[in-house]
Amino acid sequence: MLLVGPDEENSRLDRVLMRRFGEGKRTLILRLIRKGNVRLNRRRAKPETRVHAGDQIFLPLSLRSPEETLPARTRVPSWLESIEVLHEDDVLLAVNKPAGIVVHGGSGHQCGLIETMREHRGLPELRLAHRLDRDTSGVLLMAKNLAALRLLAASFRERSIHKTYLALVAGHMYPHAGRMHSRLKKGAVRGGERMVVDHAGGKESVTDFQVVYEGCCRGWPFSLLALQPHSGRTHQLRVQLQREGHAILGDRKYADRSDLRQYRSLGGRGMMLHAWRLRLWHPLRQQPLEIRACLPASWKDWLSERLLDESASSCG
Repeated sequence: MLLVGPDEENSRLDRVLMRRFGEGKRTLILRLIRKGNVRLNRRRAKPETRVHAGDQIFLPLSLRSPEETLPARTRVPSWLESIEVLHEDDVLLAVNKPAGIVVHGGSGHQCGLIETMREHRGLPELRLAHRLDRDTSGVLLMAKNLAALRLLAASFRERSIHKTYLALVAGHMYPHAGRMHSRLKKGAVRGGERMVVDHAGGKESVTDFQVVYEGCCRGWPFSLLALQPHSGRTHQLRVQLQREGHAILGDRKYADRSDLRQYRSLGGRGMMLHAWRLRLWHPLRQQPLEIRACLPASWKDWLSERLLDESASSCG
């Protein structure tokens, strides 16, 4: 049984459970609620039912306690020790997430960055304010309590939090600055894999772009872009850039195979998408806050080698 606390007052039932057990269990939680296996004060409820302090949520055995989602407490993952803390105060924590690490458990991953940091930093109420794909590096913002999370969520909805990504893409983009519009829809299946596609029935997605640098190596053009999304759809930047004919380097899900082969032949590894900067008003202090994450060492190494090669290259 789970007792609803004051900080969850008027929250949706499904949101309470997802905050406790992780977004990775979203599908399971919704299915259990709809089947009546989750009871609110011993009665069936809907996912959108509002809960109140003191309510009792009765859970089936298929929902494990958060303590069971992690391996033994004594083991600290090696990657956790190397994560750079970009900002920390009494309500916020921001880190520079390395590529290759999932932000939360689920989809075949026992636990992610958020569950691990809760456990090993002694922050049981730590929650994700937004998400990054596994292969995306950069600024990841978290809230240390539900009150701060709700204020951040409101800021994201009102678009008063500004995110800037850096991406290395195939080709030279023209014009050098502009805005990408699309309507993105999740769930399409292509080649047996679930994809996000531009579809008339999708949600409006808008991103501003600016070319920062154009390079060429062994006759193959590439560009460094600054991207400012005005919406936060799944895979938004990856799908929009692929649709424009300038897929992100190393994007195994959306890039053309020929670009992937060329990128790998030039020593490229991993997807070149980095959450570089986050600008916001602090949710409690009401002061401007800017958080930046330096480029990964792998980016710097790859770019420096390409710049050395560039003098001998030609893009025709």
